Amino acid sequence: MQKLKFNFASVLLCGCIFASGACGIILEYIQASIASMILGNSFEQWAVVIGLMLFWMGLASLLQIHIKKKQLIYMFIAVETGLALVGGFSPTLTYYSYSMTSHYILVLYFFVSFIGIMIGLEIPIIIRINNDYTKELKTNVGNILSADYLGSLLGALIFVYIILRFFPITKAAFLTALINFLLAFVTYIYFYSKKLITSKIPALIMVITIIFISYGYIKSDQWNIKIQQPLYDDPIIHTQTTQYQHIVITHYKPLNETRLFLNGNLQLCSLDEARYHEPLVHPAMSIVPQKKKVLILGGGDGCALREVLKYKDVERVLLVDLDPGMTQLAMEHPQLTKINNNAFKDARVVTQNIDGITPSDYKEIFTEKEQRNSASQNSNPGGESGESIKIADVKIMNVDADKFLEKIPGFWDVIIIDMPDPSSPELTKLYSKAFYSKVKRHLSMNGIMVVQATSPYFAKESFLCIGRTIESAGLSILPFHENVPSFGDWGWYIAWHPEIKTNKLMKKIDNINFSVETLFLTESIFKAELEFGKNQLQTSRNDINTIINPVLLSIYANESWLY
Repeated sequence: MQKLKFNFASVLLCGCIFASGACGIILEYIQASIASMILGNSFEQWAVVIGLMLFWMGLASLLQIHIKKKQLIYMFIAVETGLALVGGFSPTLTYYSYSMTSHYILVLYFFVSFIGIMIGLEIPIIIRINNDYTKELKTNVGNILSADYLGSLLGALIFVYIILRFFPITKAAFLTALINFLLAFVTYIYFYSKKLITSKIPALIMVITIIFISYGYIKSDQWNIKIQQPLYDDPIIHTQTTQYQHIVITHYKPLNETRLFLNGNLQLCSLDEARYHEPLVHPAMSIVPQKKKVLILGGGDGCALREVLKYKDVERVLLVDLDPGMTQLAMEHPQLTKINNNAFKDARVVTQNIDGITPSDYKEIFTEKEQRNSASQNSNPGGESGESIKIADVKIMNVDADKFLEKIPGFWDVIIIDMPDPSSPELTKLYSKAFYSKVKRHLSMNGIMVVQATSPYFAKESFLCIGRTIESAGLSILPFHENVPSFGDWGWYIAWHPEIKTNKLMKKIDNINFSVETLFLTESIFKAELEFGKNQLQTSRNDINTIINPVLLSIYANESWLY
């Protein structure tokens, strides 16, 4: 291969490896995200996917020694074209295999392995090509490796702050594929102009590649629904991927049944969600002596908020949910607003930095009675139509609940924790001793906390571990459960400061009276929910869930839902 007088080729090659480093790390993260969404246990899947990719990258680095020098430029173009095609279509084809075959794990890891091999070939091939345009090996290796590592950092930042926020994974893969294609295209044009490439076959392959990538990007939204539909019993009416999760809404018209799924897991069914949300809210609201200030952690679907707003003596409600995409959807999607009774209609999204929020940062909201039916009727049962009435001030903060509790001052009379199950490290943290200790610091002396705690039947050890962990944070607990047809036997914990004697609280429960309208829950039903079967709350375990030792993650992943 003849040497060129100018060093533009070296700059071009460093630019290529910089861009390919960014694309490579994005493709790795995309595959890890897919594995997490399909197989669950994100901590484990990210480790396996990244480890498997590194293995194939190392193996490919050995295999490249068999590539002849005159074939290096052609091989680099082939690698980038291959990454463009396979990387672009891999999420779509993986999801398709998940919906159509039980061997989807093989498909997933095939793409992981193929992409690892392609990425592993890139660096040594570029170093060998660039060897003709640099005088010293140390300069060559230093330039190429530094460009690759810097590109990887850029790719990681793009994935976290742009792709996860604004693009579904399938579209993100096609956009990344486009960059890989451009690398192949620019390389071909430059070296063709220098007569170091004589064949036009790569040009034909690239034309075919860009047609496929463009078509895939245009059709990705339509394909997403078709691919996902076999995974759900009812027709999908909405699907989106936010920065934090994949959201799907289905609707079965004959029964007018709406279901909400997060990362493939059912979160609510419109036909029986009251059997979950009413026990979550009303017992705590009915036994607490004062409920002027209510804090909801999680609950982005708005159903818990709907129940809280039935109480006319509630003055302030702050709902803290990490995902703005979920709360925005609950505000706007007609099926969700129908379920949550427009609970978010007059809510205001708090956009200030968390350090700038204080408990006094509230204003009263006035609204017309007909704008929020159930809340208004309960606030002023005898009011005239159209009369201006006061209802609770509702605010939403889209921030991590743990960070919120750490930074925000103030106390709440009722704290409702409606988080997804502890199926990942980031969720398990929200069931830890440290988290419940922070909750305790924000619970007024006579306040009540209630926590959703998975199933005491299907996830018995998880349920009991959550209870032990709450107690370890210095709170007294009372477990209760109810059958929710869509989920099975489901459990919660009521918790309070130990200064309130248990016998005093039980007297309140004996005389409990639900002063608001409910669809399912009655006083006698709640008292029955306090009863468990023989030995159902017995276990030989005594471990608690902490940040340092998140035992709940292992318990939930390996010892739950085995029936």
